[in-house]
Amino acid sequence: MKIAVIGAGAMGSIYGCHLSLHHEVYMVDTSSSVVEHIKQQGIRLEEDGTEHIYCPRAALPQEDLGNMDLVLLFVKSLYSKEALSSNQGLIGPDTYVMTLQNGSGHEDILEEFVSRDHIIIGTTEDNGAVLSTGCVKRGGVGNTNIGMLNEDKEGFLPKLKEAFESCGFHVRIHENIQQLIWDKLFTNVSLSAVTAILQVDMGYIGANEHAFSMTKQLIREAVAVARGLGLTADEDEIIDKVRKTSQMSPNGRTSIRSDLQNGRKTEVDNISGSVVRAARRLGIPVPTHEFVVEMIHAMEERSQG
Repeated sequence: MKIAVIGAGAMGSIYGCHLSLHHEVYMVDTSSSVVEHIKQQGIRLEEDGTEHIYCPRAALPQEDLGNMDLVLLFVKSLYSKEALSSNQGLIGPDTYVMTLQNGSGHEDILEEFVSRDHIIIGTTEDNGAVLSTGCVKRGGVGNTNIGMLNEDKEGFLPKLKEAFESCGFHVRIHENIQQLIWDKLFTNVSLSAVTAILQVDMGYIGANEHAFSMTKQLIREAVAVARGLGLTADEDEIIDKVRKTSQMSPNGRTSIRSDLQNGRKTEVDNISGSVVRAARRLGIPVPTHEFVVEMIHAMEERSQG
């Protein structure tokens, strides 16, 4: 399979490295130094207490690589449109575009570049971190959960599963992938959003009645939207799960909080913002989520000077 991985960060490198074992893989990144490093030295991946060097091909955007069978999008969601615009040459009439990015609603952008029946969305339970240029540490290993918006008439998902599993990944195909995405989203739009605004560790949320009251309100609104989309959502169960997540990771730092603290733009538009967009389509009021989106954008501007 001919595969382009857009974004040579931690997750892109993990997937690109392993897929390069049996497939023609191109790491596409905007950093010329990263691309040159991969070309000259490959990617050093630390996992299971060992180190391995992988040598996928590497390229800058807009290089003529031809059409791909699969394009994997691994940039932060706020850069998705720019990344796909710069790499339209990778996408042909038979190309599938796949995202495992955090949040929801990524298909709204992907549909501008590829037909709806060639979009694959999902989540990954793997995680990793960039240690230095061309060096990545793989942390937890889990399932790669995938599904499609339309019926898989061409039977591509089983082929993708076989291709990925031949390279060591664990792939699960879901008939209703949106359910899984929203199950994960509930925690991000509540616990993560509040830790970002208050700039506190995760444990503070479950321990402070006012912070948790806001968290519960965000969950209630998100549950109403999920049900409006035809998804299953048990409000009490989700609230209990979020509280336990807060208690079990007292010193945990969410990505939105870290981005704000380090003066970076956040992915709030594809987290809390995805709830707001869905709510508007359904005519469901979500004032707390609207406040969160505006508040975090205001904090982004302040942190960036």
